[in-house]
Amino acid sequence: MPAAKSLPERGLDASTVFETLEGLRRNDVRWREGRAFSLAYNAGPEALAVAEEAYRRFSGENALNTGAFPSLRQIQADVVDMTKPWLGASNEGAGFMTSGGTESILMAVKSARDRLAQERKIVRPNMVLPISAHAAFDKAGAYFGVELRRVDVLDDWRADVSAMRRVVDDHTVLVVGSAPQYPQGVVDDIPAIASLAAEHGANCHVDACMGGVTLAYLERLGEPTKPWNLKVPGVSSISVDLHKFGYTSKGASVIMYANKHLRSFQGFVTDKWLGGLYGSSGVLGTKSGGSMASAWAVMNFLGDDGYLRLTKQAREATLQLAKIIDESEHLVLRAEPETTLLCFGAREPARLSVFGVGDELNRLGWYVDRQSPPDSLHCTVNAIHHDKIQLFSEALTSATQTALHKNTAGQQGAYGTLD
Repeated sequence: MPAAKSLPERGLDASTVFETLEGLRRNDVRWREGRAFSLAYNAGPEALAVAEEAYRRFSGENALNTGAFPSLRQIQADVVDMTKPWLGASNEGAGFMTSGGTESILMAVKSARDRLAQERKIVRPNMVLPISAHAAFDKAGAYFGVELRRVDVLDDWRADVSAMRRVVDDHTVLVVGSAPQYPQGVVDDIPAIASLAAEHGANCHVDACMGGVTLAYLERLGEPTKPWNLKVPGVSSISVDLHKFGYTSKGASVIMYANKHLRSFQGFVTDKWLGGLYGSSGVLGTKSGGSMASAWAVMNFLGDDGYLRLTKQAREATLQLAKIIDESEHLVLRAEPETTLLCFGAREPARLSVFGVGDELNRLGWYVDRQSPPDSLHCTVNAIHHDKIQLFSEALTSATQTALHKNTAGQQGAYGTLD
């Protein structure tokens, strides 16, 4: 265990500070080189430079009070407006920026809880969702006192709407679908889920944190897409992460509501202290303007044509990787990828541990997510991978052969950590 760090008696010079920081990240995955199929997204050096410079310029601005920083009020309004066409929002649509998909999901749950508490006096709220829906809904339930009713998925990994119907009741405040769900990358039957919510007067949230940009452009590229956004009757809110396939700096997501009334239940306001009126649109109070400015800058820098091009690159890379796995003797796709998420396991788990493959990929300098059940490896393919798939394929083949030879179980890993 490393020794505890103490504050230096005298401040260090800047060069020493930055040299130390570079040393600390020596063993980090090289995501700028396209070696990460999770956690980091890269549209290329020019877009990355724009993202980082915008973040630097606004890193000290504080979105807690846009009276002091009206630039951030305008930036948020512009970003929300620019996402409306992606998310199928009408002119009545209204939203906020958040710090990420987890906060967007938290706010969707809070809004549903508070609306139904006010309008129907529900005091023992529950939400109904498939087992494939993001873990952040569990966090939201724990934070806001909303019971989770998770149901199994169908054989194709999509939400079992009939099973969801059996557990919805008069205390249900939220029904959830994903576009796509993260684990296997398939899009739920959003019209059926939204209809179920509407029948019971509950909110319906679509988690499109992964697909909110990609699905909008796949349709433009002529690929068949299922109905998934606010154009679907009964959908009350939807989330999209800009720091994923929007390629902005970390800390940027949007939650969009069908109208301002639904959005009104997200905020928090109080004057019950000695500091004056306090209002906040989300979990955070103080919020750096850096991620907000980065989102605004990158979206304007890339433009509609840029996102169309990047989506095409990411989708083609996904299909290339899917074909490689389909043709593998030892690996099998869990589902045909509907966007740019891809999940695969071992054809013969008794002979090959995919977690062992994951260990070997890590040793070769590649990072992929590990999932269970069933034991799987997961790749979030983005634009940086458009010319990396063959290189990754060679590493995957080598890792598979080594794992077969070693016959080791490998490490299950974690999607998120407490460290």
